[in-house]
Amino acid sequence: MVINKYLAELMGTVILVGLGSMGILATLATGGEGTTAQIVVIAFAFGLALLAGIWVAGHVSGAHFNPAVTLAMLLDGRVSIAEAIGYWVAQFAGATVGSLIILGTTGSQAQVALTTTRYSDLTTAIVVEITLTAVFVWVVMATTRFARSRGNHAPLAIALTLAAVHFAGIPFSGTSVNPARSFGPAAVGGAFSSDLWVYMYAPLIGAIVAWALYKLFPVDDTAEV
Repeated sequence: MVINKYLAELMGTVILVGLGSMGILATLATGGEGTTAQIVVIAFAFGLALLAGIWVAGHVSGAHFNPAVTLAMLLDGRVSIAEAIGYWVAQFAGATVGSLIILGTTGSQAQVALTTTRYSDLTTAIVVEITLTAVFVWVVMATTRFARSRGNHAPLAIALTLAAVHFAGIPFSGTSVNPARSFGPAAVGGAFSSDLWVYMYAPLIGAIVAWALYKLFPVDDTAEV
């Protein structure tokens, strides 16, 4: 059923945002704010949450869980415009549901607001979000094509790359690389601000860069090992 693809995207994004956000709150609850340990926990929380989502829903929808990934796949002709719109709606809805779960768990809108992405310098945040999204989405595009002929290593590669970009970017942009991930906590946490727009457009620019890089270095999915 076609609807299953969108439900899979919704549920996968719920897992990503829900578990990732709980990882953020766990570090705050244990006094880890501002420490290296906090970066490590958050990075692995989002990376492993993505891995879980890929394993449970990837065979149905392709496990985008991210509007930037869907944009790149649209540009590459792997999804239609109608499918992309359905994916985007499901992803933003899933991120919102994930944050509603955090609200129900903590009983505090302020706690949800703590899971939003934030930056201290606008220019730095834009550059970092574009760069890290480009790296992440490029890996997604290459490994999902590569997996067709050389083994299914894509889930682990993608999850570890998401962890890596969190390691690299949290001190500089908060690391979103995903417009839906930033939208959900902001919407439920009542934390809409001018900061949010950076996380809406910068990852999309990064996705376009990733697609261009993928076209420059295409994967031959018919090659033998």
